[in-house]
Amino acid sequence: MLQKVILFDLDGTLIDSTEAIVGTFYKVFSNKKFDFGGNDDDIKNLIGYPLDIMFGDLGVAQNVIWDYVDEYKQIYREISKAQTTLLDNAMLSLEIAKEYARLAVVTTKTAKYTLPLLEHLQIMEHFECLIGREDVENPKPHPEPIFKALDQMNIKTEDNEVWMIGDTKLDMIASKEAGINSIGVLCGYGNKEELLLHTNNVAKDSLQAVQLILNDGIASQF
Repeated sequence: MLQKVILFDLDGTLIDSTEAIVGTFYKVFSNKKFDFGGNDDDIKNLIGYPLDIMFGDLGVAQNVIWDYVDEYKQIYREISKAQTTLLDNAMLSLEIAKEYARLAVVTTKTAKYTLPLLEHLQIMEHFECLIGREDVENPKPHPEPIFKALDQMNIKTEDNEVWMIGDTKLDMIASKEAGINSIGVLCGYGNKEELLLHTNNVAKDSLQAVQLILNDGIASQF
């Protein structure tokens, strides 16, 4: 029997950091005196993309984007623990998954700041590795972060049953490009219609996703 491996996204999949992310964007815009004409949804719709892409899509000029990114990271690091919570059933999903699979995190968040956050939430102990934005040249939807995680875990896709659980099309596209299985969850920032364009498997949340994988990945669409 093939060894099961599960790679988890974070934002919208296991954790709810919406307040921290949106609030930090507004703080950066205020500090930089940037006239942001959008709203909360404009920011939320970009969660999952790297920060430089998010700022660019929100109207920040290319020549100053990295100044905004640096400012964001400093602010987010200070407030993330207080303003981030586990999503419903996230802890239980990890406890169940750990019993039958090897686990890792693949995220576009900065690993340097994400590690202490996951330790604070008491879930880092479930994962063998954490791949963040600074660990790769090409973030999701490129498959490089997935390949990086599998390499660190010394896992070959042909010898293992590998799954990615995530809440946006970025996770699903990266999975497809990496040649692994995927399940989209509806507890985050993506919607069912968009997810189903890139995967056959959709679950309510991470708990239902790990239960589907345990039961041979039978698709469940809501």
